[in-house]
Amino acid sequence: MRKLFTSESVTEGHPDKVCDLISDSILDAYLEQDENSRVACETVASKGEIIVTGEITSKGTVDIEKIVRNTLKEIGYDNAKTDIDYRTCKVHINISKQSDDIALGVDNALETKGKEEGVEGAGDQGLMFGFAVDETEELMPLPISLAHKLSRRLTLARKQGILDYLRPDGKTQVTVEYKKNVPYRIDTVVVSTQHKEEVSLEKIREDIKREVIEKVIPKELLDNNTKYFINPTGRFVIGGPLGDSGLTGRKIIADTYGGYSRHGGGAFSGKDPTKVDRSAAYMARFIAKNIVANGFAKKCEIQLSYAIGVAKPISIYVETFGTNTIPEEDIANKVYKIFDLTPRGIIKFLDLKKPIYKLTTNYGHFGKENLPWEKIISMK
Repeated sequence: MRKLFTSESVTEGHPDKVCDLISDSILDAYLEQDENSRVACETVASKGEIIVTGEITSKGTVDIEKIVRNTLKEIGYDNAKTDIDYRTCKVHINISKQSDDIALGVDNALETKGKEEGVEGAGDQGLMFGFAVDETEELMPLPISLAHKLSRRLTLARKQGILDYLRPDGKTQVTVEYKKNVPYRIDTVVVSTQHKEEVSLEKIREDIKREVIEKVIPKELLDNNTKYFINPTGRFVIGGPLGDSGLTGRKIIADTYGGYSRHGGGAFSGKDPTKVDRSAAYMARFIAKNIVANGFAKKCEIQLSYAIGVAKPISIYVETFGTNTIPEEDIANKVYKIFDLTPRGIIKFLDLKKPIYKLTTNYGHFGKENLPWEKIISMK
């Protein structure tokens, strides 16, 4: 049976990703000074303005405005007429401390209240999903894997001067054709990239196909029927926060599995690891990936759920879509036996108090070898 599935990615200059990177850069800066910092940092990007708000409790002292401007500079935003200028944009900061009511549950979980040494509880209620599938070497779905690689290549072509007329904003999209649930070919590729005004659409389309698409997508997946849509509107000069507002946490599907797997709803960027929206989603990915890597299934989805102020998850769900090689009950028992899924257990196991979060922001939080939740261990 023929099926089509599509996933999208965005470049680091996309307005929402600008906000994600600023929020994660601020988080890292606080963790560098105080590993126990509590950070929930939101960023808004609009015409000529960056707004940073949220709740931060830390012993560290951070120059947030400097981080905002340096982040915009690193991305490549230096033109107020077409996107935003790191030198002249307005920066507004409105930060308060973490609510005492939330801190009560995070600092001392319900299970250990009244005891001399408490255990941290979950920072909020919620449900988180992790996923893995054997379609790619990194055990990610092929559509989102290729979409991220296209976005990364688009940025590389700009920053290395391969295509020196590119600007930071951009989007990619890949549609994969499946036969019998196995990737068969690429049906459609979409690339929309911001550019300088003087370059022709014809040149952009030729260059992007040659220097981006053909450098990323394996030749054997492309054929004469593959469709290409490169800057389909014909013009993309105004971009970044001038073209569209940005907000932290609006690209959660691109951050995870491109829609191929479910998402619990919580965003990641700007949140310290006591927020299970982030840390438990990372742990769920670790578990799902290792179930597949250990040969227990070809495809696996894990759900964890938490209650605010309660340390242990209130449910664990394992789904292998009929691809399991041992009973799902045995897989679930391994999860319960091997892993401590309390916030403290996850943070310790994945070493999440380190300032590593800028590494996660762009081109997906999963499928990157240098992140601790992507490591493979023996579960046998």
